[in-house]
Amino acid sequence: MFPAGLELDQLLAPPGAPAIPLWLLRESDLAAFKAAQPTAVGAWLEQHAFVAERHRVLGIPGSSGELIGAVAGLGPLEDWSKLSLWQVSGLIERLPARDYLLATPLAAEPAAQFLLGWLSGGYRLTRFTSGAAAPKTTPAVRARLLPPAGVDTQAVVNQATACAWARDLINAPASALGPGELAEAARALAAEFAAEFRCLVGDDLLAQNYPLVHAVGRASAQTPRLIDIRWGDPAKPLVTLIGKGVCFDSGGLDIKPGAGMLLMKKDMGGAAVALGLARCLMARAAPIRLRVLIPAVENSIAGGAYRPGDILRSRRGITVEIGNTDAEGRLILADALAEADSERPALLLDFATLTGAARVALGPELPAVFSNNDSLAADLKRCGDLEVDPVWPMPLWDSYDEELSSRIADINNVASSSFAGAIFGALFLRRFVSASAAWAHFDLYAWNGRDRPGRPVGAEAQCLRLADRLIAERFGR
Repeated sequence: MFPAGLELDQLLAPPGAPAIPLWLLRESDLAAFKAAQPTAVGAWLEQHAFVAERHRVLGIPGSSGELIGAVAGLGPLEDWSKLSLWQVSGLIERLPARDYLLATPLAAEPAAQFLLGWLSGGYRLTRFTSGAAAPKTTPAVRARLLPPAGVDTQAVVNQATACAWARDLINAPASALGPGELAEAARALAAEFAAEFRCLVGDDLLAQNYPLVHAVGRASAQTPRLIDIRWGDPAKPLVTLIGKGVCFDSGGLDIKPGAGMLLMKKDMGGAAVALGLARCLMARAAPIRLRVLIPAVENSIAGGAYRPGDILRSRRGITVEIGNTDAEGRLILADALAEADSERPALLLDFATLTGAARVALGPELPAVFSNNDSLAADLKRCGDLEVDPVWPMPLWDSYDEELSSRIADINNVASSSFAGAIFGALFLRRFVSASAAWAHFDLYAWNGRDRPGRPVGAEAQCLRLADRLIAERFGR
């Protein structure tokens, strides 16, 4: 239903295809490269003032004007091990439509980053454009790459495909991706990997004791759902992923201003990341027992909408006073976390576009991560740095917890203070995690607000790659 926006046959050349050499050049490499090439090549680079500046690409012509090679600048990069996918993700758009092979020898890790950058730069969202309306600047034929030697090409393709699929889900408008369509996308994913799929819909949520999910989504014409996927060997360690699946957030009765709703189709970004990560794990047959829980709702306004001042009982039995209906994500996550926590997973990760406060603190490109386990938080930051998929650990500051108190219920869904909003969101969620010794909550943005090579304005699958790496480190590939 939502095929990933990666047409691999247009991005990767088949084995044995005749290909043109592509050199990656750092500023410090330029003199040696010129000395090793025919005089005409050095003269050509000088004539075009090529100094290996970052993102600069230059084709090299032969004696008859044909393209015989290309160079791509990396700027002042000192250590090849620091090569990032984003430093090369613009190449596919800037190179002429030919087949290329990487002529610069790279170790396995930077070579994998290079391949991932190439594939990431090839992402296109075409689902919502007709042929006549398609951008005229998009070439019919694109540059292709022979996968570098020494790289686990399939592993990189699996990860790039998972990220592209997650981006497709996030980019889809609510008219095309409501709770029902998100459930169907998850059902198709489960079928693809022979996973068990279950989905509670509407009043079944009440019958099965998911009252907060039901309350948040009951006002929408699209009934709320709880998506539940299980996969893997029951004898393996349990890894549970939870994703916030608010397919559109009006704010509810505490309605957002118009400008605040413009990007609310992406409020299911956490669900997309969790599902994309699940795709990645199943595709590589990770040696784990996997469970994915996605509470999928639309936070709408109608006669049945939940209200400020309502008191709702959660799956765990904790009663919640509603201080603001626009703090709905933590409510649906609370029921999902309570269910996940009851199984005591070896690792519990939740992903959510939860608070604007996290963006105020860290900006859109650096998700916040909270954890009840200092070692896990440190590992997540380290994996994020290695994958160039960064996060920043933030504290579950205990002395703030009392700010979530209520005079008439066990807890309020918002704090009495206007400060530390991201911490309060995480502290609320912590109330529903007691048995899991390794839990982390990602407060992410899932969106690129500015155009950069490989990262056009639109969806971004933040934290997917770092979580994949962490799970591989902890449980094996």
